[in-house]
Amino acid sequence: MPIHPHGEDAAPVVTFDTRVEVSPFELFRALREGRPPLLLDLRGEPGPAAPGRLALRGAVPFPGPDWRPPVDQEVVLIDDDGIRAAAEARRLQAAGFPRVRALFGGLALYEFSLDPEVVGEDTGLEKTGG
Repeated sequence: MPIHPHGEDAAPVVTFDTRVEVSPFELFRALREGRPPLLLDLRGEPGPAAPGRLALRGAVPFPGPDWRPPVDQEVVLIDDDGIRAAAEARRLQAAGFPRVRALFGGLALYEFSLDPEVVGEDTGLEKTGG
């Protein structure tokens, strides 16, 4: 989720690149419609210091920098704020894997965007640990 200064007041402007990122709503819709992408969590396994951390149901830990995506499947990279995920998606796309994208705004924006009163209680988010 690139943030750039804008104008004289240097107010930040957030840019959304559909080639690199998937919106929380687009991902939610894919999950709801039963066409989930491969969800990879860049944050690794939650440790004891991270009880109650948000996770997306079905996400698996990122296998590491040597991992290569399947060519026949959409892949969405997940982190807390979308910054690391977008950088990793760009790296993998540059290496020839165009079906890899990042969750725009990470899990923080996903949680904020999906009001359970509007979309229903099951947003796909879960708390890890205790």
